[in-house]
Amino acid sequence: MRHRLARLAVALSLAGALLTHPARAAEPLCLRGVNLSGAEFGTVPGRYGFDYLYPSAETIGRFAALGLTAVRLPIRWERLQPVLRQPLDPDELARLEATVSAATQAGLRTVIDLHNYAYHGKARIDSEMVTAEAFADVWRRLAQHFRGDASVAFGLMNEPHDIPAARWLVAANAAIAAIRETGARQLVLVSGSGWSGAHSWTADLPTGNNAAIMLGVADPGRNFAYEVHQYLDADFSGTHAECSRGADALEAVERLTGWLAKTGRRAFLGEIGASARRNCPERLRAVLDHVNANPQQWVGWTAWSAGDLWAPDYPLKLDPSGANAPVVAAIQGAAQAKPTCER
Repeated sequence: MRHRLARLAVALSLAGALLTHPARAAEPLCLRGVNLSGAEFGTVPGRYGFDYLYPSAETIGRFAALGLTAVRLPIRWERLQPVLRQPLDPDELARLEATVSAATQAGLRTVIDLHNYAYHGKARIDSEMVTAEAFADVWRRLAQHFRGDASVAFGLMNEPHDIPAARWLVAANAAIAAIRETGARQLVLVSGSGWSGAHSWTADLPTGNNAAIMLGVADPGRNFAYEVHQYLDADFSGTHAECSRGADALEAVERLTGWLAKTGRRAFLGEIGASARRNCPERLRAVLDHVNANPQQWVGWTAWSAGDLWAPDYPLKLDPSGANAPVVAAIQGAAQAKPTCER
């Protein structure tokens, strides 16, 4: 009941803001946090608590205690909406809502991240089965459910990689339009195609040039940011413990800051990670410090990755008391650095 009353209060507050400022976009969020993985794990449908798991209130609280302001929550489209264009699964929606509520209670904002690489099962967005309209449908339903919760941001899709950027743009714009049609005003995060790397944002990729094509993002609510990812290892994939290209990663993010300033756009660093190997925490911190120092271009960052289902030897696992404690300390320092965020 308390959760329902809290959500009602937020909804009334949001309604008042809409009446007072009908044409103004919502204020940008200052997101400094971590990815909390687990809900996107395993085969579908999978066994809850074994194959996949939403983060517990205890886990959320452990990271909130570090002074973070946000969590990015990866989820699976097929579990949330097993049948396209049909209602959301009530059990999965309840798990998602409980996690968002736990994060809100802990003072954290939540980025709901559809972690599907532009696929529903084995069918890609823009195929005969998964049309742009089907993608818009799931976001319409999610936005209807969370439109009154100002602590939520909408991450349209994690790392589209083999869909042409021009076709991905059509789907992304359809989803944004569907979200805004519900009255939801929250921040929408839009990835590029080709894995949406900061280092390759302006490059001519096989899927197209994100810097050119994604300028076509259309948001009636005027409250979106591009989502990019940037790792520090040799191929920028985040699949290795080494961080040999940490300096290159920083330069890539700096270049993107310049592009954002030139075009008047904003971005969100949705994934960046490092192991505790020599110099890696410091290289991670340098990128986060740059993002913090440019709030006009960056709405924030979430580091990869915490979660209760990661294997103990996963090199990028974030655990305040584990082997990567120095990385967690670097993230904590960046989260609390000036200019500070208000949670």
